[in-house]
Amino acid sequence: MTVDFDFNDDQRALREAVRSSLAGLVPSRTLFAMVDAGGRMPTELWSQLADLGWPGLLIAEEYGGLGLGLVDMTVVMEEMGKLPLPGPFWSSAVLATVAATRLGAVDLLPGLATGAVRGTVAVDEVGTSCDVLAGVRTNATTGSSGTTLDGVKPVVPDGDTADWAIVVARDDSGLGAYLVEDVRAEAVPGLDPTRSLARLELADTRARRLGPDGDQTELLQRVADDAAVMLAAELVGVAEAAFDLAAEYSKNRVQFGRPIGTFQAVKHMAAEMLQDLTLARVGTHYAAWASDTDAPDREVSAAMAKSWVAEAAIAVTGTSIQVHGAVGFTWECPAHLYYKRAKGTDLMLGRQGWQRSRVADLLLGPVSA
Repeated sequence: MTVDFDFNDDQRALREAVRSSLAGLVPSRTLFAMVDAGGRMPTELWSQLADLGWPGLLIAEEYGGLGLGLVDMTVVMEEMGKLPLPGPFWSSAVLATVAATRLGAVDLLPGLATGAVRGTVAVDEVGTSCDVLAGVRTNATTGSSGTTLDGVKPVVPDGDTADWAIVVARDDSGLGAYLVEDVRAEAVPGLDPTRSLARLELADTRARRLGPDGDQTELLQRVADDAAVMLAAELVGVAEAAFDLAAEYSKNRVQFGRPIGTFQAVKHMAAEMLQDLTLARVGTHYAAWASDTDAPDREVSAAMAKSWVAEAAIAVTGTSIQVHGAVGFTWECPAHLYYKRAKGTDLMLGRQGWQRSRVADLLLGPVSA
């Protein structure tokens, strides 16, 4: 079977529409204002994105969305990564939307589709190098008066501005998803100034269980996989922008009477950057297609994409800084923003080391004790 990795006409038109819209809505001054605001997006800008229909891209038409798939969302995420765009788009229009859809919480979808409501998902707990689901320690207790949650989620994406959060917690059956409508998360600083993070402390917090009865580990892993593939798509855009920035600088920066791009060492760096970027793009597009079609290798493709693209993006963005020299890590140049976005994203939904171990287990079988 052969797979055509090229986008179709509608997807190419979507790319051009997203690119031109972001160029008009998010000039440099707006981007840096959001960075200064801790990665938060102004309400007016979010409303403008919502008017374009982007928050509802993954939501079925019957709930007010566009009914498209992850391949289509890949187009959007790559363009947003090129800025890189702060704000709740990934946490609400991707992560929370995929979670609500997979859990069958259709009552949450209309608000997400219009952008009137912002959701998020609280998964990660202390320690991010291992399986993020295996590391969940937040506890759900159900009694005569309802269900309550106790635990701490230290890094909830856009948690302090979300209207609700789906919290992954342990109960008697294993793992489950719980809706917390009174989100009282506190903003916390992170390495990436373009990503807003929050700490959510749960102490006898009322919640409502979502989705099917029993252990939801397999379902929640699918949610994490799909959201991680879209993080990979965002990182493809990040890496492409960093590569373009370095290429342009190497043409214009003159040393010893000629552009630095003519030096063999810089050429080698550019070639390695382009190789990493190309492989990252192909792997991400395939993983998105595999999810949309429920291909047999969907899970391994998602793990491969998250592991390889994170490594490639860190390498490309780091090399971009090296090409720029000292100016690459100053506020006069956005190269460091791309690097920080790559490093911060690697820590979300399973770091590359664990994802590689997971690929090995899926392909070869787990190693017995």
